[in-house]
Amino acid sequence: MMPEYIRLAMRDCIKRKDTTAIPHHLLLPGGAVADMAPHAPMVVFINPKSGGRHGPVLKERLQQLMSEEQVFDLTEVNPNEFVRYGLACLEKVAAEGDECAKECRARLRIMVAGGDGIVGWVLGCLGELNKEGKLPIPPVGVIPLGTGNDLSRSFGWGSSFPFAWRIAVKRTLHRASMGPVARLDSWKILVSMPSGEVVNSPYSLKPADENELDEGLVDVPLVAKSYEGVFYNYLSIGMDAQVAYGFHNLRNTKPYLAQGPISNKLIYSGFSCTQGWFCTHCVSDPGLRGLRNILKIHIKKINFSEWEEIAVPKNVRSVVALNLESYGSGSHPWGNLRPDYLEKRGFVEAHCDDGLIEIFAFKHG
Repeated sequence: MMPEYIRLAMRDCIKRKDTTAIPHHLLLPGGAVADMAPHAPMVVFINPKSGGRHGPVLKERLQQLMSEEQVFDLTEVNPNEFVRYGLACLEKVAAEGDECAKECRARLRIMVAGGDGIVGWVLGCLGELNKEGKLPIPPVGVIPLGTGNDLSRSFGWGSSFPFAWRIAVKRTLHRASMGPVARLDSWKILVSMPSGEVVNSPYSLKPADENELDEGLVDVPLVAKSYEGVFYNYLSIGMDAQVAYGFHNLRNTKPYLAQGPISNKLIYSGFSCTQGWFCTHCVSDPGLRGLRNILKIHIKKINFSEWEEIAVPKNVRSVVALNLESYGSGSHPWGNLRPDYLEKRGFVEAHCDDGLIEIFAFKHG
């Protein structure tokens, strides 16, 4: 738990959305010494809509274990506000000679209670610190409340929220305070809508500033509406993306149907069957049975300067760019490949921090 004066100052700046004038009554005269800083100061972001009925009660439990000021409800405070005002407040107090605030900033760790989408949203907002040249970026841990939880699986935080959650949450926070830090690649994505359509984009994408588009990455028509962002887990094009989009819309329009991981997976399975994901020939429109006629893929290999077109095999219904060891709620797409097989095919072993991304295709579910 961080000292109370720091917690209150950060909360005040976030509430006012201003760090230019921190009230003096919230700060200690002359600052505080470094010994007042905890070993691993921590804040938690929680999506109370995740985890079915556990979300709201988990929020209360976290506030009891830490403090109300260190637990942020994502329906009230988004991660970008925390970075712009909460972290900025901590940095300003540290710059004025407060050694405790300086140590809290350096040791800060962040937990995210939610699914992969929420974790990616928080990571993306923290990634903005790189653009501003401010380091360090706080490491992030996961309390898995989502449906798939592939990010959580890949880093050892578990596949789902345990039944005995009251005991588990305290143990998870302790692990987060003591555990080692690993690295994770982030990938920039630019989505162009040539006809100028406006879409309801996810948290990870935002409308792109035409003046900031990297002309070396892609040729974007001037009339296009573009969205940009980053992803950390995987990007899918095709049938599985269509199923996920259907689930997303259903959850927004009828949230009472999506009350937890088990019911969510049943809904996913229902969408998969109606889209012919498990029985390709059940699809009425032959054009939907494969992506080859509507998709082109170009890649640039290591130490090569030119982009190379990769032929899309017949009947491929989904193409996935994967950055993790887990996909689709725990699937391991390539299994445990032998070193001689990798060498023969010119592949390398997949890691989430190697600066490489794996691309594979599915013909069915």
